[in-house]
Amino acid sequence: MSLRVCLFVSLFAGFLAPAFGQAPSPNSAVRVTGPADRIVLPQTVAPSGEPKQRKVIGWPAGRMPTAPAGFRVTLFAEGFTLPRWLYVLPNGDVLVSEVGNGPDRAALRGAGKVYLLRDADRDGKAEVKEVFVSGLDRPFGMTLIGNRFYVANTGALLMFPYQRGQTQLAGSGEKILDLIPDGVHWTRTLTAKPDGSKIYVSVGSETDWSEDAPDKLPPERAAIWEVNPDGSGKRVFATGIRNAIGMGWAPGTSTLWATVNERNNLGDDLPPDYFTSIRDGGFYGWPFAYWGTHEDPRAKVKRPDVVSKSIRPDYAMGGHASPLGLAFSTGTSFPQQYRGGAFIAFHGSSNRSSFVGYNVSYIPFVSGRPSGDPQEFLTGFVSSADAGEVFGRPVGLAVGGDGSLLVVDDGTNRIWQVTYTGASASAR
Repeated sequence: MSLRVCLFVSLFAGFLAPAFGQAPSPNSAVRVTGPADRIVLPQTVAPSGEPKQRKVIGWPAGRMPTAPAGFRVTLFAEGFTLPRWLYVLPNGDVLVSEVGNGPDRAALRGAGKVYLLRDADRDGKAEVKEVFVSGLDRPFGMTLIGNRFYVANTGALLMFPYQRGQTQLAGSGEKILDLIPDGVHWTRTLTAKPDGSKIYVSVGSETDWSEDAPDKLPPERAAIWEVNPDGSGKRVFATGIRNAIGMGWAPGTSTLWATVNERNNLGDDLPPDYFTSIRDGGFYGWPFAYWGTHEDPRAKVKRPDVVSKSIRPDYAMGGHASPLGLAFSTGTSFPQQYRGGAFIAFHGSSNRSSFVGYNVSYIPFVSGRPSGDPQEFLTGFVSSADAGEVFGRPVGLAVGGDGSLLVVDDGTNRIWQVTYTGASASAR
């Protein structure tokens, strides 16, 4: 059965077809994946059964993710300790931020690193793996503006001088901005405006959900910040965004897009995670509303004035699919059907009764907007949905200097590369 058929919900038949591998909803006449104007949300229901537990079992020898025919999958690099995010430098060097591992939060302070990977002969495997910078505190987002390299610790934005071709940065960097550390959501994603004039930082909510009135909530969490490249001029760019992870700019535009992970415990299909453009000054609902003006039924403090301002996202990703990595397809090495849209990595669910996610999908764009159903692109991460076993988990994405797609698998501490070869079959 094709993905388009799998994702289509027939309002006349009154059922929900599986989206990203999710089981049918008990609610009829609903659709929770696709462009906003096609979405019909189910009624709020209690979670159906215990959350499906996940166990990462690793990739068997000789096995790897599966790409469409004509693409080659290779193991680009391995041997990390919880790699999460990617950034590609102008010369094609690939940077990967590594969180590290430890028994508690304190053990992670100073354990984080950024590695530099280089595949000079373009054989699909990095022959250079160097520590680019170390001594970091749960590093995540990275960006480069001119000769200034930025990396986001969970609690601080650091800036380093950089020269093209460097394989290691000197010193410990200059802290140019305090961020808010810890909480449920500790990742800090960075992206620079295409003209280099601003940096945007995502700071997720402190909790999964909150009953607090707006004046009791941390005003700078569940938000995206805007700052100048020197760290000055900080302002909150958009709010009510529970946890934006992937951020990027639609090709040829100045429109910021983000993948957002929504709250839990409203049922398997609610609220849908989403992919949306981010408006300056926009409010996206958390914690009072979801998917536009749908009020969270748990709210004890009713704020219709706040709910009425909540912006409906552009594209629904289904319930608890965990869309994280985002990479717009900006190169020309892939076939036309994979150009101009967005690749999104679905890290996989842990808060619903059936599996959803665990793949990389492609979202076509038409006239600068997401259009049509998601197209599964990199699959094979699930070993057995019934047993709750997965081989790995895709997270960070980036388009390489050669136009390939790079995919972090933080379940097995690897990075996969997907390259178009024009061959008749993909690597297995």
